[in-house]
Amino acid sequence: MQTVLITGAASGIGRDTARLFARAGWQCVLVDHNEKALREVGHSLPTPTSAAHVLRTIDLTDAHQIASLREGTPALDAILNNAGMSDASNTPLVEQDPAQMGRLLALNLAAPAAVVDACAPLLKPGARIVNVSSGAGLHAIPWRGAYSPSKAGLIAQTRALARARPDWCAVVLCPGFVRTELVAGLIEAGRIPPERAVAKIPLGRMAAPEEMAQALFFLGSTGAAPLSGEILAVNGGSSIYGGSQAFAPATLETLPSDLPTRLEVAGDDSAHWQPVAPTTSTEPHYPACLDISPLHRDGGRLQAVHEAAIRFAARHAQQASLTLLLRPDRDGHWQDAGDGAAARMLVATLACEWGSRALRINALEVPQGLDPRTLHPLLRFVSGPAAQYLTGQTLVCRGLR
Repeated sequence: MQTVLITGAASGIGRDTARLFARAGWQCVLVDHNEKALREVGHSLPTPTSAAHVLRTIDLTDAHQIASLREGTPALDAILNNAGMSDASNTPLVEQDPAQMGRLLALNLAAPAAVVDACAPLLKPGARIVNVSSGAGLHAIPWRGAYSPSKAGLIAQTRALARARPDWCAVVLCPGFVRTELVAGLIEAGRIPPERAVAKIPLGRMAAPEEMAQALFFLGSTGAAPLSGEILAVNGGSSIYGGSQAFAPATLETLPSDLPTRLEVAGDDSAHWQPVAPTTSTEPHYPACLDISPLHRDGGRLQAVHEAAIRFAARHAQQASLTLLLRPDRDGHWQDAGDGAAARMLVATLACEWGSRALRINALEVPQGLDPRTLHPLLRFVSGPAAQYLTGQTLVCRGLR
């Protein structure tokens, strides 16, 4: 049996994530400060056959309480540092005193490191550590106190952890605008106009909490190993959009996350890149294309991406994904840098242009000589319906061992 520790597990994304892991047969160690809500979540989960779920009522702003996790916690395959808080006071930073900022920084920045330190002796080789940051860690959001600084710090902390402990897989999830119960209530009360909320999101919609849970479920699995040290920005493309034009709200319904993926592999004659079983022509499915042709180009990655996009767009009008494999820039070849950066920006630009039709595009930079089977779980996730809020990203596969 595999075991995962999830902080902030009593509500929202943490609760939905716990349900996914429990349904998949994992033992869950659920951590939250809300004892009543935590108990309700724990009792609602299917119980593993060989061990019960573990509930830990802990204030994660208290270092002594975090240290107690070392006692009574089973060996762990994954830690998901999901707990966090924002600052809704609308108080300018120069008017905030250290006490006002202290609790937020303790929970958002200090607690994830303290949880990993406390549980380090319990982590199995190859364990996954997933820290939940935010789009606010990629771009400053004013009038929310130290929220953006804390989330930027968590990104840097995770990357440093990945370098310091290559025997683990440490990765950051940066969610976008998620329609949690709180956000839905604010929309219904007229405090958040939906059209304003999605104006800078190429996909034209907010994410459902389940979509973040699907991302966390994947990142907690062994298939996430190639992404150690990476940021997975599941935000509908908002982090890669730099224009001034407002996007219209989406008109297409999100497809079920458990639809089978029908994946077409282009640019390679062999079947070893095919990570999913073929579907029949009659059953409902999520259409996807994996185009390997840019990986075989010594130069001209920008042109290869453009050609692949033209082929894909000719075959798919809406609700489909294109995943590209790219070569990384060659060490010591400064001449490659412009072509590589242009190719990555073309992926982002296409994502912005295609978003209204729920057409997604992402790329993976992979080293030469890679065994394709190493990437199969990642390809299944990125190309499939569980990642319908992931677009415009180029992910660097660093953690292959």
